[in-house]
Amino acid sequence: MSKRILGFLVTFLLEMKIPPYPPFQIGPETVMTTLYTAKKYAVPALEAHCVDFLTKHLRADNAFMLLTQARLFDEPQLASLCLDTIDKSTVDAISAEGFTDIDIDTLCAVLERDTLSIRESRLFGAIVRWAEAECQRQQLPVTFGNKQKVLGKALSLIRFPLMTIEEFAAGPAQSGILSDREVVNLFLHFTVNPKPRVEYIDRPRCCLRGKECCINRFQQVESRWGYSGTSDRIRFTVNRRISVVGFGLYGSIHGPTDYQVNIQIIEYEKKQTLGQNDTGFSCDGTANTFRVMFKEPIEILPNVCYTACATLKGPDSHYGTKGLKKVVHETPAASKTVFQFFSSPGNNNGTSIEDGQIPEIIFYT
Repeated sequence: MSKRILGFLVTFLLEMKIPPYPPFQIGPETVMTTLYTAKKYAVPALEAHCVDFLTKHLRADNAFMLLTQARLFDEPQLASLCLDTIDKSTVDAISAEGFTDIDIDTLCAVLERDTLSIRESRLFGAIVRWAEAECQRQQLPVTFGNKQKVLGKALSLIRFPLMTIEEFAAGPAQSGILSDREVVNLFLHFTVNPKPRVEYIDRPRCCLRGKECCINRFQQVESRWGYSGTSDRIRFTVNRRISVVGFGLYGSIHGPTDYQVNIQIIEYEKKQTLGQNDTGFSCDGTANTFRVMFKEPIEILPNVCYTACATLKGPDSHYGTKGLKKVVHETPAASKTVFQFFSSPGNNNGTSIEDGQIPEIIFYT
């Protein structure tokens, strides 16, 4: 029987649902063999049946394995669904056993994405695991040089500038995979202004979905607020999981001005810096707030205390008064997000619940 006639017959049985249906028993152990057969004999109905089965069984822990198969069998719809699953559950997906089995082209296709929901330091740790497995597959000694060799272009897709200096120092700087020159250049990028150019992407991975929200904890604006190198700080908790992406800060009372600023969020009990950015902003001399954003979203967990910090260099600015201890944000599509504010102890440049800087927190729910 020719390939064309066999393909027509199987398609006819599937579409007419003539018993036995389906002609192949599809299950987790046989679906890939069946998909290969459907492709080989050009049976689109059976191919669609296999892809539908795989789609229904797609999870974070098998997304990389199915992505590899989808690319192998040229199934773009299934590949797209796998990538969406990896975007939404990146940590679970890269922790699965199948991650280290993917080929270099699949690895690069994932690392190029702007939509992964994972901290860059953790993503770096995952590609080191992949490199160790790849060395073994190629029967190479697992050395720093060989890990760098098998990673090739994938290493350049890690966005080292998105890491905090602490994350970089604890991981990539000690990994042996980067050259001494690359390590020094990246440390300079983290610590000096103006920042030297580095050969790595610094574009944030836009893993957020939903609508951007903003709360303001002050009811009135006054002047003047001075700066002497000390951080303005305010502690806060929230009632639900959110992702903070930046702050709104007050600007100069003396007309258009540029400020240098370092912003941070610190988990209060652990004294752990979760995210920071050395940046700047321009203001126009009005009492408006001006957006200052983190390099990547910072996950905030319910009922955990965090400290929001901003260290400004520049002239006296406006400041907020009549502060609120509790601010409730409501959206039609989400539950209430409740912020509770607390004064931060220690040398704090004067910011408190009642007045000061850091009037706004910008976040996604």
